[in-house]
Amino acid sequence: MSPPLPPLIVLFLFFVQLGARVDALYGPSSPVVQLNPSNFKNKVLNSNGVVLVEFFAPWCGHCQALTPTWEKAATVLKGVATVAALDADAHKSLAQEYKIQGFPTIKVFAPGKPPIDYRGARDAKGIAEFALQQIKALLKERVHGKASGGSSETSKSSASIELNSKNFDDMVLKSKDLWMVEFFAPWCGHCKKLAPEWKKAANNLKGKVKLGHVDCDAEKFLMSRFKVEGFPTILVFGADKDSPTKYEGARFASSIESFALEQLETNVVPPEVTELTGPDVMEEKCSSSSICFVAFLPDILDSKAEGRSKYLELLLSVAEKFKRSPYSYVWAAAGKQLDLEKLIGVGGYGYPALVALNVKKRAYVPLRSAFELGQIIEFVREAGLGGKGNLPMENAPVVVKTEPWDGKDGEIMEEDEFSLEELMGDVSARENDL
Repeated sequence: MSPPLPPLIVLFLFFVQLGARVDALYGPSSPVVQLNPSNFKNKVLNSNGVVLVEFFAPWCGHCQALTPTWEKAATVLKGVATVAALDADAHKSLAQEYKIQGFPTIKVFAPGKPPIDYRGARDAKGIAEFALQQIKALLKERVHGKASGGSSETSKSSASIELNSKNFDDMVLKSKDLWMVEFFAPWCGHCKKLAPEWKKAANNLKGKVKLGHVDCDAEKFLMSRFKVEGFPTILVFGADKDSPTKYEGARFASSIESFALEQLETNVVPPEVTELTGPDVMEEKCSSSSICFVAFLPDILDSKAEGRSKYLELLLSVAEKFKRSPYSYVWAAAGKQLDLEKLIGVGGYGYPALVALNVKKRAYVPLRSAFELGQIIEFVREAGLGGKGNLPMENAPVVVKTEPWDGKDGEIMEEDEFSLEELMGDVSARENDL
């Protein structure tokens, strides 16, 4: 008879055997689909059918006891529903995402719905019957024509723009527009409920406020970047794109629209009237605008600073009135941009003068009425509707670099004073020398 093994060796062999059993919970030939972060989305979230997922820990005795039952359920439901398992010990972040706190935890995923916990009997029959109930509910929804995906429902025939890591910065952060962005998850019930309201709001706000949506299951980076912790989360990107605010209002189209229009009033870029001091200003302000209104103001010696400031205030009032229109406003002092004046026929009828300029179409139309608020407003409104009497420009406008106005009155260059007596004295002196 062999002598008994020391207690420490017995304990060591016990854990070795336990480890061997743990590692073999679901082998390569198991009917249970083994999940990890790489295949979870494809196998579970993008599945068109019902998926049952066991979140387990290898050291958990209850998980080990469930293994043969779970494999039997997978065999029974083969071709009807997917039975899968995720090692929550090896993939902690994914388990935390679904708030797994005990083992084993069984969650059931159905398309377009949030996952639900299975709390029934831990036998193959009970598991299979529960799966069939979920399948029947899914089939009933499809028969009655209900959509099954939050993302597709939001996107279908909607003005809401699908945003992702590749286009978010260019479309939202670099834009001057007001954006409302919904961060959602396809399985989220609240997101599903919001989808038709969001779609309606996006269509009604088209051309005024831009609405977009981010699928957080596909865009974990954007979700983390903007600290999204629940679904749906709606963020408002206004004038300060680096500091979005959270929309806390009701999730109805009418509420979203009212809020968006209120924000539009406070987030619109302040209008400005810029001095045309060089080709860079022309490029920035006029080349990208549908209409560029160019004012030619009297020389500073004629109007003085007070008069010029009044003209600029008048132009700013017009810009404020049409601040939602894609127009720009620039001005130049008389004679500072002679080539441009000649090209569009300014100067012959005096200053101030105003011209509506379309750089892309090389067309312009001058203001033919008085340089007064009412007439200018009517001129701008008419130009926005297509204008009347548009004239072609023979060449692209040439703008030269000039010094900006310093806001002061102009200075008259004084000549050196002299007396007639001194001049006559100088002449007499020269005659005597001769």
